[in-house]
Amino acid sequence: MSGIAKRVTRLSDGRELIYFDDADTALPPERKADQRPPAPRPPAPELRLDPLTGEWISIATARQNRAFLPPDDLDPLAPSAPGRPTEIPDNFDVAVFENKSPSFGPGLPTPGELFADPAGARIVPGGLEVGSSRPGFGRCEVVCFGPARTGSWGDLTESRARTIVEAWADRTAALSALPGVEQVYVFENRGREIGVTLLHPHGQIYGYPYITPRTRRLLASIDSYGPELMADILAFEQKSEQRVLIRGEHFTVFVPFAARWPIEIHMLPHRHVPDFAATTDAERAEIALLYRRIVRAIDALYDTPTPYIAAWHQAPVRACRDRVRLMLQVTSPRRAADKLKYLAGSETGMGAFIGDVAPEASAERIRAALSSIPD
Repeated sequence: MSGIAKRVTRLSDGRELIYFDDADTALPPERKADQRPPAPRPPAPELRLDPLTGEWISIATARQNRAFLPPDDLDPLAPSAPGRPTEIPDNFDVAVFENKSPSFGPGLPTPGELFADPAGARIVPGGLEVGSSRPGFGRCEVVCFGPARTGSWGDLTESRARTIVEAWADRTAALSALPGVEQVYVFENRGREIGVTLLHPHGQIYGYPYITPRTRRLLASIDSYGPELMADILAFEQKSEQRVLIRGEHFTVFVPFAARWPIEIHMLPHRHVPDFAATTDAERAEIALLYRRIVRAIDALYDTPTPYIAAWHQAPVRACRDRVRLMLQVTSPRRAADKLKYLAGSETGMGAFIGDVAPEASAERIRAALSSIPD
């Protein structure tokens, strides 16, 4: 783990808490215990099948009670202080813990409760009927990027960025091994405009009990095109001088040919890698550096930080791992300094996106921003 230390403990209610210490950490190995009294965990959500789309919807009512933009003195992701216990009992570099108000879980199925994932199944009497439901098993984790309550990935040291990537790889492997988990998703939401409920820099990891709709559509495209689809996309984009942003040793960063969002950046590995757990040490080091440059670049576009969603697409746990490769997609609705793209009638009602900014024009602005920031 490149000198990065992993320390596993439990919170007072039984949730797992994992510290990842930087390779150059100044922290001692010991960690204080959670001093809060034990509290019951919420019941697992209910998954309900939408018969119009064949998609599962998680009814996770416990999320209604989660913290919403608390003041700094009530920040649940800051290290605990005397008289102010939080989710993280001691000082830390990077901390990962089970979400208190999860979208999936808590709890995992027993062997007798495992469900077949209904990929492409017809909804017919005797099969997946109208009104089908099942327990929302799975796991949701929070990845806290450090004790500082402000900042972003672009502000991190190289050492801290590398620690976070190691945490992503570790947790991808761990969640992939859990019974009933079909896909692991690493992501980060930043900015009030995106809808974040906590401003403290952090990301999340979901262990879904099904293959997600977005991945199903990708698999359908691969079935139609052929198993080399993602390799051919990479080759096509690498030929574009207008849309390529960074060509690294292991990854290429580009604005995609058919970008949906005013700011949209993709990153693909040069070899087939299904997920974070399958990356090499050198690839993880480059991920840390390139993602850091991407965030710095989009923040340099305007005078204020750019809201974004960073989505790390990974192959399903047990299917199509030789066809789906790890892919970063960073998207932002910001189409001007004081304008946002909203998902209105066409996008929300029909799923038909209409681009406001030409991908080539967006790439030109991002390249200029990249050239203005230090490596």
